[in-house]
This record gives sequence, structure tokens and C-alpha cells, in this order.
Amino acid sequence: MIKIAPASGEHNNARPRDPRIAVTALLPLAAAALCCAASFQARAAGTLPGGGHFVAGNGSISSDGTTLTINQDSGRGVVNWDSFSIGGNNHVVFANNNGATLNRVTGGSPSAIFGTLSASGSVYLINPQGILIGRNGVVSTNGRFVASTLDTADNDAFMNGQPLTLAGDSTASVVNLGTIISGAGDVFLIARQEVRNAGTISAPNGTAELAVAPQVLLQDSSTDKQVFVQPGDTGGGTLVNRGVIEAAQVNLQAADGNIYALAGNHEAIRATGTATRDGHVWLVAGHGTLQPGGSIEAVGGTVDMSADTLSFPVGDTTVHANQWNIETPAFTVDDNAARALSASLGTGTSVNVLTTGMNGSTGDIDVNSGIGWQGDASLTLSAYRNLTVAQGATIANQGGGNLSLRADAASLDNGGSIANGGTIDWSGSTGIVNALYDMNGTYSAGTLLGNPAWTAAPGSGQVTQLTAYQLINSVTDLQNITQDLAGNYALGKDIDATGYTLSPIGDHTTAFTGQFDGMWHNVLNATIQISDFSKDYSSGLFGVIGQTGVLRDVGVENGSVSTSYMGSGILAGVNQGEIANAHSTGVAGERGQNGTTFGGLVGRNEGTVERSWSSASVSGSDANGGLVGYNLGSIAQSYATGSVSPIYSTGYGGGLVGINDGSITQSFATGAVQSRLMPTHGVIAFGSGTLGSDVYWDTQTTGQAASGGSLPASNGLTTAQMSDAASFAGYDFGPGGAWAMPSGATHPVLRWQVEH
Repeated sequence: MIKIAPASGEHNNARPRDPRIAVTALLPLAAAALCCAASFQARAAGTLPGGGHFVAGNGSISSDGTTLTINQDSGRGVVNWDSFSIGGNNHVVFANNNGATLNRVTGGSPSAIFGTLSASGSVYLINPQGILIGRNGVVSTNGRFVASTLDTADNDAFMNGQPLTLAGDSTASVVNLGTIISGAGDVFLIARQEVRNAGTISAPNGTAELAVAPQVLLQDSSTDKQVFVQPGDTGGGTLVNRGVIEAAQVNLQAADGNIYALAGNHEAIRATGTATRDGHVWLVAGHGTLQPGGSIEAVGGTVDMSADTLSFPVGDTTVHANQWNIETPAFTVDDNAARALSASLGTGTSVNVLTTGMNGSTGDIDVNSGIGWQGDASLTLSAYRNLTVAQGATIANQGGGNLSLRADAASLDNGGSIANGGTIDWSGSTGIVNALYDMNGTYSAGTLLGNPAWTAAPGSGQVTQLTAYQLINSVTDLQNITQDLAGNYALGKDIDATGYTLSPIGDHTTAFTGQFDGMWHNVLNATIQISDFSKDYSSGLFGVIGQTGVLRDVGVENGSVSTSYMGSGILAGVNQGEIANAHSTGVAGERGQNGTTFGGLVGRNEGTVERSWSSASVSGSDANGGLVGYNLGSIAQSYATGSVSPIYSTGYGGGLVGINDGSITQSFATGAVQSRLMPTHGVIAFGSGTLGSDVYWDTQTTGQAASGGSLPASNGLTTAQMSDAASFAGYDFGPGGAWAMPSGATHPVLRWQVEH
């Protein structure tokens, strides 16, 4: 068994990079590899495999002195060998068509491949004594190549093409110094304690997976990784890559062990992706140490790293991907980590660091060195408990990048706090900065530099570039917003209000004037009732939203709201501010109360509602609208699909809005509208406001032939027309547009519904 300690260049060190470090760092592996090759060559029995015979399936084995050929007649076969090595000028050919051959070495010699192994199908090589592909050795298969010191006791599972469990006590290694190519399949190197690659592994249409574990599950997947390690008491294992790994997907796993992914400047781990596999790299060290280095690439995809200890070597570590996710118990951004994060962000890779607080760690994130980049990539630092930016450290972006600093990442109300002793510099950025901390924690802003020319993205509902939010993690937190109705709040997770009766947040005496960002979470099963009619006039999760108040990126699902005097909506009773990217489902209605206004989302809108929708059923006594009961403000890029049924003959009903004295643009309605004696129509009941020429309704599902306003009959569409994007003049269905038309949909949806 080969042992190797991290070379001097692999330890964290803040000194400038020295060219001698790269050379020195290679010496231990080179020495170990030469020693390994000599040892394997001395112990390997012969220059061609010997003593082979089929124990399952059918075939024949022949040799002409330098070439040994395995002709397999069955789709799958199992061959037991006394020894399996290939000399430098020799060749082993598996003529197994598109089938698979499992080769089990039962003798006492390791397998040393210094020549060539080729196969038309898949080859599994199992040798508990160890496997080495030498520097000039070549393995080339059209299907899978599996090299493992762990064995499977179940030949039937292999013969039937079922998932294989590989296990064993061998302490021998699997080492590749040469070239392994799988043209149409996968490459797997598996051992209990040690796997090393200092050569080239290529699987352009499959996965390349290296695993160190006492037990491994190997299964088939055409879209995802295929090796799953089973943790055990191994005393730790070691997985080292210093060569090139290139495949559609790459997976390096060590159960309770260590991974050193230390490719040099000219080597890399590359996941190139295919039509069925996204480019994805997994580096998972379990309870061990992960030390990533060199270039790690996931073309158009994701790099996931997870380990108890994550450290970056001196030198350049760069991740090229759409997304780089890091999960570890606690994390310190030192000089090496800062260089790696900055370099990767600069290539356009967004980074998400999450600490878990496992194994008794603090779960904190400490930013001790500055992080800076240009471009649109985003950085998220989510701490299990506290997040600290040290004095003198600067986090800065020039471009359109976003920054999210979060404490209490698990939404436990654990008092997680943010302490910024440094500088957040977004003066040259058009992105946004969010700082999220527990409502029971603290926040210190430090130095915050914003861009005076910053403007919010259209339809985003953003009003400030740099914003600190208190996290709402429970129903109690939600109701405690009333203690500071001018504060900024964000949902830390979905909030289930089952069993609670909620009072509206804000009223006409003291409206909600802060910011509430749902962060794409929902409030579930909320029953909302007015508790004091002498003070409250409007009912909804938020009773009254003042002129500076903002609600965005939030949903209220399976909500129920009833009687009010001024307006009732599941999300808001009265909106004088802005609501963006919001939705509601459930029931908005009452029995026995005259003079009330009900909307699926908002009862009375005096401000702005944009890019929002509701499927709530609306049934009130006065003005009833699928989205808004009474609109005096503006509604844009929104829709309603819920039924509208006034409960009295004096009630008014519109598929989108009850009474419209404001403006409505680029919106539509599809919900059934029940006719009463008073006006009921497809879009609005009536009103003196304006309806844009890009407002539509489904004549079939609403049951209404007229819009209720000035729209021509041609804006009333059939359900078939509603499912055709071409029917909606002026709607942007492109990648950056507000709208999307999913396959099979009967009407457009907002793009954020598809993306979140």
C-alpha cells in the first residue's frame, strides 16, 4: 500500500507562489508512483493474464504469445483468473460486443497493466491485491471500465445487470499512471483505502468516478453519478488526483477519508456534459479533508464540494462552472481560500458556501481575507450560526454580481448574527447585497459602499441596493413584525401556520412601511381574521401596506381570509405600496357582511401590483376580483385563475379585478366568473380606469363573452388560443422576459414560476 502525505506546497500558506513549490509538490507522488510500479512489476505474475476460465456466461480465451483474446459469446460473462497483468508490448482484447465481462483475480499477485487492454464492451477488473496502470499502459473500452480492490459476491447480480455492492478488507491500492479511455461508457477506480490518478482518465460520454470506501454501491444511471459510498470504520482513506480527469460528469468520493484534488497548471478535472448529463463535478470527502487545487471545470454545470475540513493549497485553485457549492461544518476565508473564491467568481462561477455546524463545530463563517471580482457571478455565504467579516477585509464586486450574507442558515432561531468589521464595496456594481440575520440576533453594518447610480431591475420590487433583513423562521416571528412595522424582514423558510389564527400585519393607524422579501418561500395554511374591528379595517396576511411598504418574492398558499370593512385579500387587505412576484392560493370570501371588497391576492390596491398571480376562490358581497377586488393603482404582468362568485345579487365580479379605477396592462384572467344580477365580466366588473390592449381573458373558462371594459371582443381568447404564446401581443417569452409558456400549459405563467 502506498502512503503519501500532502507535499509542502499543499499546506495553507500566505507566502507568494514560488515556482519551486510546484516541482517540490510533485516529488512525493513521483517517488511513490515509481516505487509502486517497481513493486507491482516485481510481484506481477507473467506478462499476460493466466489461468482464466469462464464461471458464468460463455466464451473462449486464446493467446498468440503477445496478444490474449477473450471471445465472449454471451451478453455478460464472469472470468476467474490466477493472475491478470499485461507486459509493456502485450495486448489483451475483450471481444465482448456491447456486453460486459467481470474479471476476478483469485491469485496472490497484483495486476500491473504496462501494455494495452481494449474492449468492444465493458470490462470489470477486480483484484484485492491491487491494480496499477503503468505510465505507458493504456486501457481503452467502448463501455465501462471498472478497476476495484473491492469484490462482489453476487455473480447473479452482475449477470442480470443489477446494481452491484462492492466490499472488502483489502488495503491495496488502485493507481493510474497511464491512460484510461471509455469511448461510450464510464470509468470507475474503487478501493477501500487508496485510489490515485497521476495519468489521464477520459469518459466523454459518461462519468469518471473515483471512490475510497469499505463498501460501494455501483449502479447504472444515464443522467447522474453512479457510485455511492457507504461510510464505515476505515481509519480514513486517501484519494489523490494529480492528473487529468475528463468526462461528462466527474465524481470523487472518500467515505471518512481524504481527497487531494491537486491537478497542476496543465492538468484539470473537467466535466464537459452531454445531451443527457449536465456538466457536474462532485468532490465529497465525508468526515475527512478535501484539498482542491488546480483547475476544476464543469461546463455549463455545477461543482459540489463537501468535507469536514476544506483547505486550499498555496497557488491557483480555480473553479469554472455555473455554480460552485461548498458544504462544510465551519469555514474560514483565509488568503488561500480568498484567492480561490475570487478567481472562480471572476470566471463567472457563482459560489455558495454553507456551513452545517456538524461534529460540534461552531458553524460560523469567518471572512478574514478580502474577496473581490469583476462580472456578474454571485457570492452567497450562509453560516449555521454567525458570520463575521474581519476588520480590514473587503468584499467587493465590479459588474452585476450579487452578495448574500446569511446567519442562522438552517432557520432555527439560534440567535445567528452578522458582524461586519470590514467593508462591503458595491460602489462599482449594479448587483444587490442582502444581509440576513436571526430576529433574535444582532447586526453590525460596518462600512457599506453603494452605487449612487444603481437602479432596480424591472419587476424586481427592489428598492434598496444594500439591505439588512431580520429572518422570519416561525409563526411567532411573523406576528412579531408588528413590533416594528418599518423594519425589513425576509422568510428564512416556508412557514406553516396550521392551527393558528393570524391577525393582519399593519392597519390603517400604523401601516407596514418596511420591506418583506419572501426569498421565494411561502406562508402555508394561514387563517387570517381581524381581532379588533375598532382598529383594523382590512384583512390579509398584511392588513395595510403603506406607501413605502414592499412585499416581494412571496406566496401565501392555502390561505383563508374573511370579513373586513375596507378590503380583504389573502396576501394584503389594502396595498398603497408595491407588491411584486407574489402569489396566493386558497379562499377569499365571507358570509353575511355587506360592503366588503375581496380579491384573491389584494382586497384594495392603491399602489402597484406586478408580476403576481392568484388561483384563490373569491366570494364576497361587494366588489370581487380574481386578483384584486378594487383597483385604484396599477396592475401589470399579472393574472388570476381562481373562480369569482359574488354571494349577493348586489355583488360585482371580474375575472381579474372587481372595480377598476386604475390601470391594468399585460395581464389576463381564466377563472370561472359566476353571473349575478349586477355586472360580472371576464376581466373587470366595471370601472372608469384603463385597460391596456395587452389584457386578455379566456372566454371558455370564465364563461364570459365581454371584458367589462373597453377591450374588443378579440381580446377574449379560447383556451386553445390561451395556450399559444403568439396570441399575446407584446408579451416577452424570451429568456430574459417576464413570461414563459411551459409545454402543455393552458395559459402563460410568469418566468419566475419556472425558475424558482
